Amino acid sequence: QVQLVESGGGLVQAGGSLRLSCAASGSDFSRNVMRWYRQAPGKQREFVAIISSGGNSNYAESVKGRFTISRDNAKNTAYLQMNSLKPEDTAVYYCNTKDLLKDYWGQGTQVTVSS
Repeated sequence: QVQLVESGGGLVQAGGSLRLSCAASGSDFSRNVMRWYRQAPGKQREFVAIISSGGNSNYAESVKGRFTISRDNAKNTAYLQMNSLKPEDTAVYYCNTKDLLKDYWGQGTQVTVSS
């Protein structure tokens, strides 16, 4: 059973930075594709970023150039470095991975960006 635990959220002013972490257990992390999603109040959960097992990444247009996804396979951890934060980035951020059977989600970490 895969378990994901996010951390690193908080309150930051617009223009600031945060780094989120997603610690994984229960799987061969180095083989997992890892994703970050976010959900703002009253909105659907949306895709933010993805990183393959080989380190290739892709981003939602809304965060491209500001956010960077990375991974440390030795620590079984994925990261989301968020720079130049905007109030519209305020949301609960979730990490995600999948196997043949199901999706796995963490509990989420709150990011609040004040204007």
